[in-house]
Amino acid sequence: MVEFALPKNSRPTPGKSWPKPASAKKVSEFKIYRWSPDDGENPRIDSYFVDRDDCGPMVLDALIWIKSKVDPTLTFRRSCREGICGSCAMNIDGANTLACTKAIDDIKGAVKIYPLPHMSVVKDLVPDLTNFYAQHASIEPWLQTKSPTPEKEWRQAPEDRAKLDGLYECILCACCSTSCPSYWWNGDRYLGPAVLLQAYRWLIDSRDEATGERLDNVEDPFRLYRCHTIMNCAKTCPKGLNPAKAIAQIKNMMVERQL
Repeated sequence: MVEFALPKNSRPTPGKSWPKPASAKKVSEFKIYRWSPDDGENPRIDSYFVDRDDCGPMVLDALIWIKSKVDPTLTFRRSCREGICGSCAMNIDGANTLACTKAIDDIKGAVKIYPLPHMSVVKDLVPDLTNFYAQHASIEPWLQTKSPTPEKEWRQAPEDRAKLDGLYECILCACCSTSCPSYWWNGDRYLGPAVLLQAYRWLIDSRDEATGERLDNVEDPFRLYRCHTIMNCAKTCPKGLNPAKAIAQIKNMMVERQL
């Protein structure tokens, strides 16, 4: 049988186990991926013990507790703490989600936390989203019109506005794209579910007048057609959206304009 050996520096090694907080009555264990580009060491998994009586209910609360009271070198992104900004997206208990909306009590046993998968890591739980944001910019996510600008605003009928529901709520956390095998292997060319959902949001906006140009922009064997409806994107989206459905609708639009 063929054996595949991972490079030495890709295998996390057991890390430091920090002591349990003294006099804590209720404790939860957190096993957290650690890696710094500055020390030249392999990735490692450090173990921390959080005093639940001194910490909020969400995983992000625990990370902030650890950074504030145990290990100030722990690095992660966070901002709104309300499931709106998408900054604290990471892999928790084997699934991509937001740390601020994931309850500690929903996880049995030790809480295992890794950065979003198949992305270059900047440090610890911080992935490099440079390519992800560049792909989003490439679909030109803003209203494009050719008609004279109205004096007040571009008007839209309620039924047309309703078509944007399930699309505009995307917070670009990248949970869906980093759960997609097609994006793992073709992330340099495939736009991925998050960006294609955003592309569809503008394609069906009744106020936008660049539909043809937008379709031309995504019509490519790799930019659009790497989706194989695995549905990981819909399963993992913390906002309950369905990027796979949006991608299918874009494909339908491609067919319809050829008829």
